Amino acid sequence: MAKSAKDIALKILNESIIGTMATIQGSKPHSRYMTFFNDEFIIYTATSKRTHKVEEVQKNPNTHILLGYEGNGFGDAFLEIEGIVEESQEETMKEKVWNKLLKGWFDGPDDPNFIILKIIPTQIRVMNKKGKEPQIVEF
Repeated sequence: MAKSAKDIALKILNESIIGTMATIQGSKPHSRYMTFFNDEFIIYTATSKRTHKVEEVQKNPNTHILLGYEGNGFGDAFLEIEGIVEESQEETMKEKVWNKLLKGWFDGPDDPNFIILKIIPTQIRVMNKKGKEPQIVEF
């Protein structure tokens, strides 16, 4: 039985950590690589509250994320995610997202500059699935 777009998207979200996140800087897109974590279709990323991306999403909370392409060639499925960004108010999320790789930027999950951005998808498209047309994930 063929997997649904929702099943494929969730698999990619669960298996992929690094992707790109675009925000709007002035009137132009600004992309950067980020690490992502998910709880079903809600996506989280760690950052410093002193970064430009925090300023950018405060002015315009829209984002576009590319996640899942592994570089194995044509046909690799990946996700295009449009969403709204907000600072996560869930204190437990800092502990969940914290890992040793973040030590290069933060003292720990209690570092006052360490924040979690929460991305609530407005649309997810499964792209490039062996040359098929993009599939929209229905929520």
